[in-house]
Amino acid sequence: MAQKLKIIPLGGLDEIGKNMTVLEYGKDMIVVDCGVGFPDEDMYGVDLVIPDFTYLTQNAKHIRGMFITHGHEDHIGSIPYCMQQINCPIHGTAMTNGLIRLKLEEHRLTEQVKLITHKPGDVVKAGCFTVEFIHVNHSIADAVALAIHTPIGTVVMTGDFKIDPTAKDGMTDLARLGELGNQGVLALLCDSTNVDRQGYTPSESLVAESLDRQFKNCNERIIVTTFASNMHRIQSILATAHRYGRKVAVTGRSMENMLKVAQELGYIKVPAGTIVELGAVKSLPKNKVVIVSTGSQGENMSALYRMAFSTHKQIDIVAGDRIIISASAIPGNEKAVSKIINELYRKGADVVYEKSEGLHVSGHACQEELKIVHALCKPRFFIPVHGEQKHLQLHGRLAMQMGMQPKNICIGEIGSVIELTAKHCKLNGTVTAGKVFVDGTGVGDVGAVVLRDRKHLAQDGMIVVCVNISSQDGGVISGPDIITRGFIYVKESEELMEELKSVATEAIDRCQRKHIRDYSSIKSAIKNDLSGYLFKTTKRNPMILPVIMEV
Repeated sequence: MAQKLKIIPLGGLDEIGKNMTVLEYGKDMIVVDCGVGFPDEDMYGVDLVIPDFTYLTQNAKHIRGMFITHGHEDHIGSIPYCMQQINCPIHGTAMTNGLIRLKLEEHRLTEQVKLITHKPGDVVKAGCFTVEFIHVNHSIADAVALAIHTPIGTVVMTGDFKIDPTAKDGMTDLARLGELGNQGVLALLCDSTNVDRQGYTPSESLVAESLDRQFKNCNERIIVTTFASNMHRIQSILATAHRYGRKVAVTGRSMENMLKVAQELGYIKVPAGTIVELGAVKSLPKNKVVIVSTGSQGENMSALYRMAFSTHKQIDIVAGDRIIISASAIPGNEKAVSKIINELYRKGADVVYEKSEGLHVSGHACQEELKIVHALCKPRFFIPVHGEQKHLQLHGRLAMQMGMQPKNICIGEIGSVIELTAKHCKLNGTVTAGKVFVDGTGVGDVGAVVLRDRKHLAQDGMIVVCVNISSQDGGVISGPDIITRGFIYVKESEELMEELKSVATEAIDRCQRKHIRDYSSIKSAIKNDLSGYLFKTTKRNPMILPVIMEV
């Protein structure tokens, strides 16, 4: 019986981010991308969300390599956590591997992980798979699509991409995609992020023109914030600053790291004498200064946030500063970005952020570009990836507009096993998959129960009831004492506090009258009575923690 190709998404479906896909044929497996997601508002205290690597650890001996499409966090951020559990060679382009190396150094994994660098056009053998790197445009340098040649046909994975005819590193290699389509593509896994946008994604060159307009005739200090990974954008900022005789200083750890890697690899050309130390800008005239900063998404610890709220050690925002936000807010970050913009205005800054100014373009393909890729690849089967459910469904409909039969379109979920033969594509079972939370140095020790408790505490607060009970006769020696956090302001609620003591005392007395000496039963009685009383009188439901100490 012929083997079947299995495609197993471990992330990147029904969500934006956390991209990770496994391809399996016989006893050979490869992994494509290994990204992080970012916590929702109700994930209190969680720093990062990573894929569940259980299926990979169970099959570690079969993994022939990990292939990375580009260096964004949602495609490389989980690599250090994954490499602590499995060890396989990682294949990527120069810029991508440069960023991965920074992460491995931070986690002290550089010695045990093998990074192999390729360029577009290279072909890599990994077990029964042959993986080809294909140049694409994106908002980071060195992005690639992958053509994965398997024993039953070729799978094309676009990664994140757009088609930019005026890109400085060359347009997406449509010719190679067309060649693959003519040879026959078994399945296309395509980026769905912008499938709900009509037309084409504007070129990055338009942003360079917009930046020039903002710099021209500006006699104030200019502060620009953008995604640290967008080296083409930063190159435009450097070139524009040089053209107008301005010096550039950089602030923000991720921006500094990215610039360092890009310079070392030759992906960014800095005009001689343009970059200066951040401390040097104070001695320069305002109209000779540009500061490139992190913080385009309103992150609390970012350089722009610290400047806006006067906690930056070296830079203070002053009236007249021109702040250029050359980025769009990722869904969920709108409030944080708006908070910074309001504070900048409060300080008298001139903030330029509207989309109409042409200061940002997406790195993802819109509908017409997606249609071009579908038309070139002519896949037998289509699997939309990289998007929420609405994106996946809309992309499925777009594929049908391109003439595909609904039975040849497969929309999976995280953990779904998508089985392909030369003639059929279907969902067949699931593997262990989901979200693992990173909180500080802890990985996976915060689960649904802990998050539920944190949410409960955040919404309703906590009451601790402390009572000392005699080990001899079970009588109350002292207490109950009531301690609250996040529930009420105690000094203004003394009457309620006394009532709570009375309710707790009555619960303990009732247990003693019934000769109940089991502490867990006493705790339950205190908790139930207090909970009922509080909901009746305050319509609140705080977390109640009875503490019994035996003396």
